[in-house]
Amino acid sequence: MNKEDLLKQIADAAYNVGFGAKKHFATYDMVEKAPGIVAFLSMGLGIFGLVIDILSTKFLSATFLVLGIAVFYIERYNSNNGEYAKKGSVLTQLFNELKTLYFRVKSSNSDDLSSEEGELKRILDSYYGICIHKQILFSDWYAHYKFFWQHQIDWIDEQKHFKLWRDKIPLSLTVFISILLAGGVAAIVCACWGVI
Repeated sequence: MNKEDLLKQIADAAYNVGFGAKKHFATYDMVEKAPGIVAFLSMGLGIFGLVIDILSTKFLSATFLVLGIAVFYIERYNSNNGEYAKKGSVLTQLFNELKTLYFRVKSSNSDDLSSEEGELKRILDSYYGICIHKQILFSDWYAHYKFFWQHQIDWIDEQKHFKLWRDKIPLSLTVFISILLAGGVAAIVCACWGVI
């Protein structure tokens, strides 16, 4: 394998490993923090609902009921939450090994890169054996933020050339926001025409 092909393979592997690490940390963060945030908001707005009439509407009450049910969904992941953090740390170590390997290959003048190819294979074999496949809902969205906006990935971008709409913003988030906006516009139009 030539140097350029190996650099591309390392960058591809680093993207998968780095994103996988961030996805594990996203699940960990969501399971760890979401129940407390929901409880705080529910209790705080419930208290203010006693004195501010607009906060005691049926819609807000139903919203907090749905959020309370969501906490039960999140709690299903709580028993393995420490594993998500551990696996995320190990994946981050593999990501850093790939970064070191990338720069070693990039600066190499040798035509024989077989030891570097073997190291890439070893890292990928470790990666495949580590990942937890069951991740919490919306962890992809949070992982995108953590990977593309918090992580230093310029060296991967040298090979992959990430685009904002194609790579950095999840397609499912774009579709979700588009549906919300279309629904909001439809509700406003219906309200203006007296349909609702």
